Amino acid sequence: MLPFARVTIIGLGLIGSSLARAIRADMPTVRVTGYDADPAVRDTARRIDLCDDITDTAGASVTDADLVVLCVPVRAMGAAAAEIADDLPVDAIVSDVGSCKADVLAQLNAALPGRTIIPAHPVAGTENSGPEAGFATLFKGRWSIVTPPADADPIAVERVAELWRRVGADVEMMDPAHHDLVLAVTSHLPHLIAYTIVGTASDLENVTQSEVIKYSAGGFRDFTRIAASDPTMWRDVFLANKDAVLEMLQRFSEDLSALQRAIRWNDGDALFNLFTRTRAIRRSIIEQGQDDAKPDFGRSH
Repeated sequence: MLPFARVTIIGLGLIGSSLARAIRADMPTVRVTGYDADPAVRDTARRIDLCDDITDTAGASVTDADLVVLCVPVRAMGAAAAEIADDLPVDAIVSDVGSCKADVLAQLNAALPGRTIIPAHPVAGTENSGPEAGFATLFKGRWSIVTPPADADPIAVERVAELWRRVGADVEMMDPAHHDLVLAVTSHLPHLIAYTIVGTASDLENVTQSEVIKYSAGGFRDFTRIAASDPTMWRDVFLANKDAVLEMLQRFSEDLSALQRAIRWNDGDALFNLFTRTRAIRRSIIEQGQDDAKPDFGRSH
C-alpha cells in the first residue's frame, strides 16, 4: 500500500522538482501537486509537465493533500507553513527537506499548532538549482534522515519514512538537535570552507595575474563546485544552524592551528599520521556507497 495518495510539494527547485519526478516515476498513481512563489518557476514547471497540477496559490495546492512537503529555504519554512494553514486538511501530514531540523521544527510548530509535523532531510543534491535541475534518481542510494518530535505519531513517522524509501533513499531516524550537529560537520562546515577558499582565490586574482583560475587543479575545482551552490539556501542554513556551525568552526580552527604548527616545525610524522587517517575516511565513504572510486572523481576529459 502506498504511504500517500495526494502529495503537495511547495518549492520547485532542485529538491522539490526531483521529489516530484521521483514520485511520478516510482509511484505513478500518486497525484502530485506543485506550487512555487515565483511565477516564472510555476510557468517552467507547467511547461516541463513537472506535476499533475501546478497551482497559483499555496492554499489551493494543499486543499486535498494528505502530505505536504515544504521545499523552501530553511528560514522561509514558517512563512510557507503559515500561508497554507487555513487550507490544510486536518489529517494532512506536513514535512520538509531542510538541512536544519531544530529551527525548522520550531517554525512549523509555531505556524501550524496542533498539526502533524514530521520533518525530514534527504542528504542529496547538486550545485544546480531550479525546476529543470531536478532528476528522478537524485535520492537513490542516498540517506534521508527523518527527525520527528518526541511525541510524534509513530504511524505518521513510518508513512513519511516509507515515502523516502519508495523513491530509493535509505532512511535513518535522528533527534533534530543531533541531526543539526552531525550535518554541521558533514555538510555545513565543508560548504563554509569552500565558500571561504574560493572567495580568497577571487581576492588574489590580481596578485596572481589570473593564474588561480587558469591553473585550477582538481582540489580547487571541487571547492568551486560546492561554492556554486544556491546562495539563498546556504545563507539561511548558516543562520538557522548557527550554534552547531559555530561549535564545529571553533573545533576546525583549533585543528587548523595544530596543522599550522606541524608545518612550521617540520613535524612530518604529524602530517603523515593525519593524512593517513583522512585517507581511510575517504575509503570508508566509498565502501558505504556514498561516492565512487573512479579516477579524478569520475570527471570526463
